[in-house]
Formats: sequence, C-alpha cells, structure tokens
Amino acid sequence: MKSIKHKIALTGFSGTGKSEVGRLVSNVLGWDFIDVDTEIEKRFGMIASSIFEECGEAKFREVEAEIIDQAFPKTEIVMILGGGASLTQSQRMRLLDEFFVVTLEGLPETILKRINISTRLNPDSERPLLKGDDILANIERVKAKRQDKYALTHWTVNTDYLSASEVTDEVIRAWHLIGPQLRVAEETRSDVATFVSHGSTGRYDIRVAPGCISKLGELLADMNLSDVGYIISDDTVFPIYGRQAQETLEHAGIKTHCFVFPSGEKSKTLDMAHSIYQWLVGLKAERNHVVVAVGGGVVGDLAGFVAATFVRGMNFVQVPTSMAAMVDASIGGKVAVNLPEGKNMVGAFYQPQLVVVDPLALKTLGKRELAEGWAEAIKHGLLFDKELIAVFEENWKDLMALKGDIVEHVIRRSIALKAIVVRQDEREVFGKRILLNYGHTIGHGIESMTGYGSFLHGEAVSIGMSAAVKISYKLGMVERDVVKRQENLLKKFDLPINCPGLDIEQLLVNINLDKKRMDGKIRWVLLSDIGKPVVRADVPACIVKEVVRELIMGKSL
Repeated sequence: MKSIKHKIALTGFSGTGKSEVGRLVSNVLGWDFIDVDTEIEKRFGMIASSIFEECGEAKFREVEAEIIDQAFPKTEIVMILGGGASLTQSQRMRLLDEFFVVTLEGLPETILKRINISTRLNPDSERPLLKGDDILANIERVKAKRQDKYALTHWTVNTDYLSASEVTDEVIRAWHLIGPQLRVAEETRSDVATFVSHGSTGRYDIRVAPGCISKLGELLADMNLSDVGYIISDDTVFPIYGRQAQETLEHAGIKTHCFVFPSGEKSKTLDMAHSIYQWLVGLKAERNHVVVAVGGGVVGDLAGFVAATFVRGMNFVQVPTSMAAMVDASIGGKVAVNLPEGKNMVGAFYQPQLVVVDPLALKTLGKRELAEGWAEAIKHGLLFDKELIAVFEENWKDLMALKGDIVEHVIRRSIALKAIVVRQDEREVFGKRILLNYGHTIGHGIESMTGYGSFLHGEAVSIGMSAAVKISYKLGMVERDVVKRQENLLKKFDLPINCPGLDIEQLLVNINLDKKRMDGKIRWVLLSDIGKPVVRADVPACIVKEVVRELIMGKSL
C-alpha cells in the first residue's frame, strides 16, 4: 500500500534553495535526506560540471534516473531533484502518486544573485548549464524550457523574499495541509485519478473507473452530501445515463428529481437557466441539496451555473459522459451560459464536490463526438506533455476505436494535467490557467459566429489551435515542423484545421470579444515548442488577420 505521508520531493530551478531547505525539512521531521545530484557526484567521484564535461549530459541523466528509481521504495525521506532532472513519463506519474511534490520558485534575478553568491563561496558549485557571458539570459532561457516540468507539482513556494527557514516552514505547513488528503486518495480509492484543491471548499476527487455511474448513489451516500438530488441532463444523454444515475441515487435513499432539456449548445442560455430556477423553486430546493450534472460540457456548464447561483450555491456533482467533458469541461469549476454576443459570457468559478468519470459512457458516442473530445486531450499534451503527444501519434487508431487500456491511461493523464493547473491557479489570476485556453480565442469566435450549430466545441478548438500554432510560426517562435506535426496529429483524429466559407471581418469581430482581454489587448496562448506554452499580448493585428484568412481559404504553410 502506497503512502504519500512520509515522502516529500523538492524540485525547482538552481538557486531556489532546494538542498538547504531539504536538509532543514528532513531535520525537522527526522527523515532521511537524499540529494540526487550529490548522489550522482558520489557515483562518478567528481563534481557535476566535470561529469558534464567528461561524460556528457546523457550519462549524467542515465545515472540520475537510476538513483530516482532506487528512491521510490524508501519511506520517511526528503528527496531533492536537480534543477534539470529529466524524469520519464512513468517516473513523473509515480513521483506525483507517491511523494508530496513541492516546487521552489524564484525570479531569474533572484536566482542569478544566489548563484553568484554560491559560486564565490564555493567555486565547485558552478552550474554547467549556466555558463556564458549573459548568465541572466541563460537563466531565463533554461528556466522557461523547464517550466512545464516544474508545473507538475502539488504545491509551489515562491522563495524570493523568504529565508530558508521560512521556506521550510511553508513546505511543512503545506505537507500537513495537503499530504493527508493525498494519502487518503491513494490508499483507499484506487479509482481516484487525481484531485483538485482550491480555496472555496477545499478539495474534490476525480474518480475514473469503468461502470462507476452505477455506484453514484453509493458514492454520494458515503459523502453524506444530501438526501435530495436534482439530476440535470439533456434529451440525448438522459435516457441512457441520466435514468441510470437516478436509479442508483434512489437505491441509496436519495430522493431524486430530473430536469431534461434539448441537447446542444443552443440550450446553454439564461432563458434555460431561468426555467431550471423555476423548476427548483417549485420543488422547494434547498442549499444543502445536491445538483447532479449528467451529460457533456453543455450540461455541466448549465447545471453548474444553476448550482452556483440558485439560493447562492448548492452542492454540485459532475458526471461527464462525453470525452470533452471528461478530460476538460468537468474539471476546474468554470460554469457559464452563452449570450448571443459570445460563448460563456455569463458565469462563475464554482467547484463541484465530486467528478465521476465512467469511460464506458464513451461507447455510445459517435465518431465525430469522440474526436472532438480527443481534441481537448491533445490540447493538454501540446501545452504540457510532449510524451503524451507521442502517445497520441503512436496509438491514434486504438484511441479512436476505444480499444485497450491506453484509452483510460490517456484519459487519466489528460485529467491529471488539467487538475495540476487548476490547483495552481483556480481563478485564472496567476497566469497559469489561461494556458488552458490554447485554441479557444479563435475557437470561441467561430462557435459564436456560426450560432453554435456548425462546429462542435472540440472542432472549433482544433481550428483555433491550428491558428495559434501558425501565429507562433509567423512570430518566429516555432519551426515549420512543429506546425506540421500538430496539423498531422489533428488530421489523424479527423479534426478540422480550417473553416472555409466564413466571413473574415465578422470572425475578427467575434475574436475581439475574447474574455481573456486585458487592457484592451487579447492575451494569445501560443507555443514555443510542443509542451512549451507562452502567453503573448503583443501579436500584431495584421498577423491575426493573415492567419484567419488562411483558415478560411484552407491554405497551409
């Protein structure tokens, strides 16, 4: 039985104080201490810079991987990962599963100052990857390259204005706060794929298991959420999964009422929300009752918006049945309705108490609906996980056929990637959660312009991602092969990369209604490479117009 309780891993860039803080944490807790870089130096009998010069980085990373693997079976340890630790996909997932992972952060200027002091005190401490005339520029470049790895964490501590002892206190405080929750999730619920911790109600689990809809009543009863539930679903999903959810809730002693609306984005309106409000009023719904969304992204958004606003907030549970809702829409607490002028213009951040993902529900999806859901999972890989993109490229036939264990593996991985971002930036104020909007600026513009009827959401996002990577190319941020690699992958999943026939000027108007605007400028989520997102607010309007014209004309690079 695994336990996170007695394992802490510290990661972060050079100069953030990992080794010093790690020793202090191990002293306070009375645990063993493992500094991976120090262990590597012991193996080779030379300092890190000499290993790089004489043996090369590849050999350094090979030994690094061996030492990390040997640390996994240990308990009551504090492990320090090197600033450039190159973990495999399985190691990263296992690290998050078994350790409480804390990333120590610092501004490049702070890091440079600390490295200079360290080098003066100990010339052997020179970092081999930070040599050159402009060390600050090197720090900024290397740190940006590694930032996606540092994002895979349970907790982040900004160390710029803290002493080592203050950082130590924060690490231990976070471990006491979050560690027990992680341990419970790992030790007692094997179907818990990940969790989201947040500032409003604490945390919720995201459970992934075939057939788990049939256990929904048992799950809610165990949580003691309410003895009255309100299932909200659409007329496509309800006969299959809504009725099943109703039966399992009632079997668990939860009195259940059901509201069914016409399927599709056109139902996600204030008028439909008003109809649900009236229904809840008629049933004398109370704040401590629970709203259960059973369906795709439209159902989750609409039901969540109602739960967030009726009687100032009801309990809320998500049961996503589409691929897009499973890997994206149900996670993170964004709930909203549309206006004629734009998508999700009226909404809130309102976290559920539980998300229940049943992969068997995907069997009833059509090929087009399945593909548009994979678009959101592909987006997560393009943003944060280059290895996941390779998995998509190698297994696209099995994924589209829903064949084998690879399907659940990719679903869990995609969910985990989004959950990590939401944990770090629940309300999109720290510049991390905005990254999840890759492809959405133009995608939402296409949806609103076409009346939410011509393109499924994931299809519009696919076109938007094609536009975003082309903008990245025209700004000199990526090479042509990155554009082609993304386009080829989207095509394998039968996803569109162009939108012929649309009016250029009208689409540009809709794009400029983007909710992520700040100081009158659109914040574009772009790529500097696969797995390396960048936010830019300085994209020239002429480049946007040029790319939109290419989308409409069906022109490729």
